[in-house]
Amino acid sequence: MRIAEGIEMLELNLGPMTICPTVIFDKDEWVLVDTGMPGSASAIIELAKQGGIGERRLSTILLTHQDIDHIGGLPAFKSDNPELVVYAHEDDKAVIDGKQPMIKVSPERLATLLGSLPEEARRQFEAAFLKPSSNVDRLMADGEILPFAGGVTVLHTPGHTPGHVSLYHQPSKTLIAGDSMVIDNGELKGPREAVTPDMATALQSLKKYEEYDIKTVICYHGGMLQGDIKGRIAALTEGI
Repeated sequence: MRIAEGIEMLELNLGPMTICPTVIFDKDEWVLVDTGMPGSASAIIELAKQGGIGERRLSTILLTHQDIDHIGGLPAFKSDNPELVVYAHEDDKAVIDGKQPMIKVSPERLATLLGSLPEEARRQFEAAFLKPSSNVDRLMADGEILPFAGGVTVLHTPGHTPGHVSLYHQPSKTLIAGDSMVIDNGELKGPREAVTPDMATALQSLKKYEEYDIKTVICYHGGMLQGDIKGRIAALTEGI
């Protein structure tokens, strides 16, 4: 779905859930925000092509945080494109680089997941995340403006994970919220408490959005919402 010039929201149905990676692009290249579950890379590339973007060069991946449905497709992207540059926040880097365990995936759950993957996807995942690797090429910091498609502001919004970031695409006034918020039946809500270890910090992080003129919000779970976004966010943070 084309949000505005330079930004496209993808919708990928994974069976039990639908995820919404975002593409930021200009005439020469495209940047992917989050990579889906293991095995998602080819489907994401196909969706980008259907959106009229995929013939450009994929230059960069921005990871909003360490959760498996956001980083799982990364090894396949890197295998097909060794020059790809991957960004993440410092506080999630060690997990994404396979030097610390994912904070929300038990060994039992991870074993079950890996057992369900095709052999190649399982092998790539194990090589990338279950031993020390160099998946993250560059760090992105709170307040930094990344030089993609007219400018993307990085907002460190911890709570869902320590290194969770959101991204504000300046030209289109679009907030890419990652998992800091979800959209459920057209209603903007805070992060899902069951998978947010520090809910108090996560809700406090939402107050950062008050400083920005937000026309559109894209949530990884729930998709796109427009309207009185600032008013909806203010309701979520009331009393904090």
